Amino acid sequence: MMTSSSSLHLIFILFTIFTVITTTTTTVKSLPIPFATTPQQSLLQKHTNKHLKPSSTLPFTTHYFPQLLDHFTFTPNSSKIFYQKYLLNSTFFSSSSSSPIFVYTGNEGNIEWFASNSGFIFDIAPKFNALLLFIEHRFYGDSLPFGNDSYSSAETLGYLTSTQALADYAQLIRSLKHNLSAEASPVIVFGGSYGGMLAAWFRLKYPHVAIGALASSAPILQFDDIVPWSSFYDGVSQDYKDESMNCFEVIKGSWDELLALSLKKNGLQKIGKIFRSCKKLQSVEPVKHWLWTAFASTAMVDYPTPANFMADLPAYPVKEMCRAIDGFPARVSKLPKVFAAASIYYNYSGTEKCFDFESGSNPHGLHGWAWQACTEMVMPLTCSNESMFPPSGYDYKNASAGCEFKYGVQSRPHWITTEYGGYRIGEVLKRFGSNIIFSNGLRDPWSRGGVIKNISPSIVALVTKKGAHHLDFRSGTKNDPKWLIEQRRKEVEIMQGWIRQYHEDMKD
Repeated sequence: MMTSSSSLHLIFILFTIFTVITTTTTTVKSLPIPFATTPQQSLLQKHTNKHLKPSSTLPFTTHYFPQLLDHFTFTPNSSKIFYQKYLLNSTFFSSSSSSPIFVYTGNEGNIEWFASNSGFIFDIAPKFNALLLFIEHRFYGDSLPFGNDSYSSAETLGYLTSTQALADYAQLIRSLKHNLSAEASPVIVFGGSYGGMLAAWFRLKYPHVAIGALASSAPILQFDDIVPWSSFYDGVSQDYKDESMNCFEVIKGSWDELLALSLKKNGLQKIGKIFRSCKKLQSVEPVKHWLWTAFASTAMVDYPTPANFMADLPAYPVKEMCRAIDGFPARVSKLPKVFAAASIYYNYSGTEKCFDFESGSNPHGLHGWAWQACTEMVMPLTCSNESMFPPSGYDYKNASAGCEFKYGVQSRPHWITTEYGGYRIGEVLKRFGSNIIFSNGLRDPWSRGGVIKNISPSIVALVTKKGAHHLDFRSGTKNDPKWLIEQRRKEVEIMQGWIRQYHEDMKD
């Protein structure tokens, strides 16, 4: 029996992932993360107070860093220590030669998930002789400051902020470099989605710690009114339009057909039969969410090769979804068509006999994102009349009231742009910023909230027409298209330039 899975909460990710959408009919919760080398396990024995253990499926050792709870106050509670997980691979590294340190700024989930889907960083490590460091974000995975009570109230969750996370990374990196006698090793930070936002912000906030950042699919402009609120779902819709107008129209019309059937006598029973529900449906909303998630998530991960980041999917899954829809005769109801399409997302293997719409699991530890989306990571998302989703609006006051009801705290919807900027980003960053790569694929709907134009000679946008959500971070394969190979080549070339300039500057 198949559950609705964590992808129900992963329309970012996060940044998978990623905010609360207030619609005219309902509230849809949308959350915008294979190696083969044996790691050396000798380094950093003195860097942790806990037992070291190999990461079960990755060529990393797992470590725990004694991290401060609060970096920004000197109250008695601020000195509380929690243990922050990080993964380390030193296979190619030599501190004596000032080799670089590649740091992944962890997202809204357990760090192994992102490490296993960031093979590009491992692929290029031998070329740079780089140390690889993946740091887990506080309040996610095993990095829980208050253990099982971490999500118990606003009193504990109040320490879950992006600024605290960035300070965690700075503190850990500096301690690591000291303990490895690697003070001369340059640091480059990497991140995808929400992690990409953190990587870019880290470079701006801690330029003395990291010489550069590769921020992939980082929608740092998806705040306030910098980009249209409908941009994400307009982007999703455009992906399906590009494949087939019939496919787009079927999906667009399916919502009304689904609602109409649910209001008829025995309608929920009929819907349950069409969608192969394991249990008797109590409402049509879980089915609606199930479809919504499948279409939006697949647009994000419309990769040119098979992948299993958010689900086990074939190459170009949007095309496969539209092929499923277009394969039906025109006279057939829209609901079997959209079920067939969504089944590609949830059941590509064809092994599931039924679907449990009203219960889900959270295998990647994403529990904290609802708090972040409520408090500071407020990215308004709406659906326009041109979207294939039902039209919706967004209201700051209503959203804040919902957060206050849930957590007892008020939202700060404009804090992110106050803390990190965003408005007139080209004019601002070209005056003081440097060494940031913003990579985006235009098939990724989050790219519409990203930086897709060069800002300066050293703050560059690498944009691919057919790329999807942080596709460039995935491991290279023999079937990668030439444009993807070229994108990664440019990233490597730019980072080599940063490191070369760093070593030249160190000679002065």
